[in-house]
Amino acid sequence: MMIIMHPGAPREQIDAVIAAVEGHKLTAHPIFGVEQTIIGAVGDGHYVLKETFEAFPGVLEVQRISKPYKLASRQFHEQDSVFEFNGFTIGGTEVPIIAGPCSVEGRTQILEVAQAVKEAGANALRGGVFKPRTSPYAFQGLGEEGLEYMAEAREKTGLPLVVEVMAVSQIEMMEKYVDIFQLGARNMQNFNLLRALGETRTPVLFKRGMSATIEEMLMASEYILNGGNHRVILCERGIRTFETATRNTTDINAVPVLKKLTHLPVVIDPSHSTGDSAYVQSIARAGVAAGADGLIVEVHQDPPHAISDGKQSLTPEAFAKMVKQVKAVAEAVDRSLVPQHATA
Repeated sequence: MMIIMHPGAPREQIDAVIAAVEGHKLTAHPIFGVEQTIIGAVGDGHYVLKETFEAFPGVLEVQRISKPYKLASRQFHEQDSVFEFNGFTIGGTEVPIIAGPCSVEGRTQILEVAQAVKEAGANALRGGVFKPRTSPYAFQGLGEEGLEYMAEAREKTGLPLVVEVMAVSQIEMMEKYVDIFQLGARNMQNFNLLRALGETRTPVLFKRGMSATIEEMLMASEYILNGGNHRVILCERGIRTFETATRNTTDINAVPVLKKLTHLPVVIDPSHSTGDSAYVQSIARAGVAAGADGLIVEVHQDPPHAISDGKQSLTPEAFAKMVKQVKAVAEAVDRSLVPQHATA
């Protein structure tokens, strides 16, 4: 349920309500606004009457949250959530772009790509160091060595790092390097990992599972939010359908649907959703036109010789062209790209 405090309610009244929520074995999630505080009471609270909290001093009203995903719903948090990072925001009027290779292959490679995407207008650097591969014999990533190369790239370019985490055991080590955890599609319903990410305060870029419904996606993200980590960025990366012309089917519908259902930022991944660099620019434009709050794109300086996902990776030149196109689309829908100098 959602407990709405009177504007200007003093902290002692707020604390008393939070204590009462926890006393009923529910988890309290307060949102402290400039003028008003809202307290989410989440858990098995069907037996708790609204009147239990309405009687407390300072409480304006109590509402049941009808959606099964409580903290992600717009009913709980009506305004768009806007998260600040080094040099950019996501969830507001800006449309930041995350770019980089599927896999960190070596020091020279990641430093070259980082500089190229920075110069073209990227705002954060992506790169995989632990790779979830279909075959156990395929390249599995460089691990911490790759993170060290990524950290050097951040030092040289100022770009925050977005890196996929695959296991609970990796979190402690990765927190020393990573600015934003990426949760891959295959781990969308890895509930132990979701709970562990909820206990961190590192933002999570949360990818939709390849066969997941929108409600299943939001319910899974709730595990992270319920753990106290409220900086979750949702990512539409294509879903598996009967169509075989592309690697996945880009669910453009998901962008406005998610924007209606949740306050969380929504980004689109045109690389994984198509699996073919020939279509990446088109889907990137379409995603922004549909209302996406950002893009995550794979870029490699030599796609034919990339260790993984070369087919869907843009060259730096093609990425720079895409950025210009996306800028025009963003301006047409009253959005803007982050100024290039912002991450310097």
